[in-house]
Amino acid sequence: MEYIGDKSKAENQTSCIFCQAAAQPDSDLTTNVVARSAYTFAMLNRYPYTYGHTMIIPYAHVASMEDMPQEALADLMMMTKGVMRALRAIADPHGFNVGANIGEAAGAGIASHFHLHVVARWQGDANFMVTVGGTQTVADTLSSTARTMRENWERLT
Repeated sequence: MEYIGDKSKAENQTSCIFCQAAAQPDSDLTTNVVARSAYTFAMLNRYPYTYGHTMIIPYAHVASMEDMPQEALADLMMMTKGVMRALRAIADPHGFNVGANIGEAAGAGIASHFHLHVVARWQGDANFMVTVGGTQTVADTLSSTARTMRENWERLT
């Protein structure tokens, strides 16, 4: 109910929520940051499509992956691999959608700070609920999902 009643949206923020999370590692438990690496961090999406919907975010505030150095791009993919492994271990999804919406016209909710989405998928999941019904179907809280992913991170990556 807390999720359903939350009226704050990313576009109403006065500063970048990703930069805020990047700069405050002591807040990882409250911001649902799952893991950090040299160039990127993994954070659960506050408005998830499915269980474990995670974003891989560079520390650098860049609008597109074109603006990232090679080392950061390699780190981005290694972090993506880690997120997929963690989600496989805790949720056994049948597949994943991995992608990015670059620019407002492409559907980016936070167009000024590039990020990659990792969305776990299951055969017969209710993905139409988000696009057609405007409804979210997630069976766990973000803090519980983040805790479970963090607990499994070290042994899986």
